[in-house]
Amino acid sequence: MSGVPLRVLSYNVHGLRDDRAALTGLVRDLAPDVVIVQEAPRRFRWRHKCAALASDFGMVVAAGGLPSLGNLLLVSLRVRVHDSWALRYPLTPGRHLRGAAFARCSVHGGRFTVSGSHLATDSVERPDQAARWTEALAAVEGPLIAGGDLNEGPGGGAWRTVADGFSEAAGAASPALTFPATLPRLRLDALFVTPDITVNRYEVVETDEARRASDHLPVLAELTLPSE
Repeated sequence: MSGVPLRVLSYNVHGLRDDRAALTGLVRDLAPDVVIVQEAPRRFRWRHKCAALASDFGMVVAAGGLPSLGNLLLVSLRVRVHDSWALRYPLTPGRHLRGAAFARCSVHGGRFTVSGSHLATDSVERPDQAARWTEALAAVEGPLIAGGDLNEGPGGGAWRTVADGFSEAAGAASPALTFPATLPRLRLDALFVTPDITVNRYEVVETDEARRASDHLPVLAELTLPSE
């Protein structure tokens, strides 16, 4: 197959409050090139904590942390990061401040941009965040990968807003449920790619280790990027 292979994992790590050894072992075994993390460190000593998490995974920080309100992008050493930036959504008084992380990258002759976000649990606040993230994604040129915890399923308006113009990595995969990890009944976590990226495989990682590592199950996609 022509093109450049890329393994991408999207994972809500529950603020690192669960079994850290299980989390580390799981991600290392999956050997992703890119990890889109939700609920990463975002407060006191966040740089050190994000770097430590990356080191645990055998990866490096590409973008995120405090500037993107706990969204974190990690990459393996085969991925080169050219640029990174963050987006913050407006604060609703009394609610959680949220945002998104972006990184423009390349790997062995293929270029891509990756973004991650964690949308609000509040159904009133969430659609505006989805619209703002979608607007920022639309401004990106070239192959694009977007992943995150949308806090609603495919039937929701925010999900449909983000998905518009993308291919869902899950495709027809069923049931693709990700939450709660111990007995999944909801599909909250998603990976989307632009049509120029081929999805070769999609998997919700549902193992004993994954159930211990976080309250969400991770989603893994094997992709092929267009060659330059």
